[in-house]
Amino acid sequence: MDKLRVDKWLWAARFFKTRGVALDAIKAGKVELNGHKPKPSKTLAVGDKLKITQVHRQVEITVLEVIDKRGNAEMAVKLYQLDSEVLNQRKPSADMALVGYREKGAGRPTKRDRRKIDNMNF
Repeated sequence: MDKLRVDKWLWAARFFKTRGVALDAIKAGKVELNGHKPKPSKTLAVGDKLKITQVHRQVEITVLEVIDKRGNAEMAVKLYQLDSEVLNQRKPSADMALVGYREKGAGRPTKRDRRKIDNMNF
C-alpha cells in the first residue's frame, strides 16, 4: 500500500481503540499531519510526520509503513518511528475537585472505613 486514510492508519497503528475514536480526534484537531490539521479522509504516505495529542501524552512520529490491518502491538510499533513523546502526568489542581477529583482518604468514608468505625468500642 502506498497511501491510506489517516483515521484508518491511526487505528491500525493502535493509537486509538476504534476508528470512530480516531475520527473524533481528527475532527477535534488533536492530530496534525505535516503541520496541518487534516480531514479524516486525507491520505497518509510513508515519511509523513504526525503529531498526536491524547489525554495522557503527546507524540510526534514519522510514518514508516502504511497498512490497513490492525495487528498486535509488536507489529504496530514497526509502522512508525517515535520522534518525541511528552507524558501528561501532572498532579491535579485544587479546582479539579469541581469535576469529581478527590484525594485518597478525603471525603466520605468507604464501606471498609465504615466497618472499622463500627467495630471500634467507645
